[in-house]
Amino acid sequence: MNPKLQVSTIMLGVQDVDRAKEFYATGLGCTVEQDYPGFVTCGLGDGSPKLALYEWDAAAADAGVSPEGSGFRGSSFHFITDSRATVDEVMTAAEAAGATVVKPAEAADWGGYSGYFADPDGYLWKVATAA
Repeated sequence: MNPKLQVSTIMLGVQDVDRAKEFYATGLGCTVEQDYPGFVTCGLGDGSPKLALYEWDAAAADAGVSPEGSGFRGSSFHFITDSRATVDEVMTAAEAAGATVVKPAEAADWGGYSGYFADPDGYLWKVATAA
């Protein structure tokens, strides 16, 4: 029997756990559920996986890999909503909390509305309407 794969936690290796906690909890309203030196877990809302913030070098050591690496890592996080207003609110809140707007929210060729921001450690988030 093959087990069904599920995502229960998304871990981000971050340079400064306190800064990341401030960004996600205070800036974007995530709920801090665990708060230890070098490690924080945030709730993202009902039905969503947890977000773990783990000190970069410690996360690499835990996985047994080199902490070296930079640039686009071939992944992004997506928040899909039904409302353009919500897209704008999240983009504004993220920027006020210290994110860099990578691509301002605008109408998309596929009929939706979307923008991208990068958190303080450079992780990309797309905020978009479904269509």
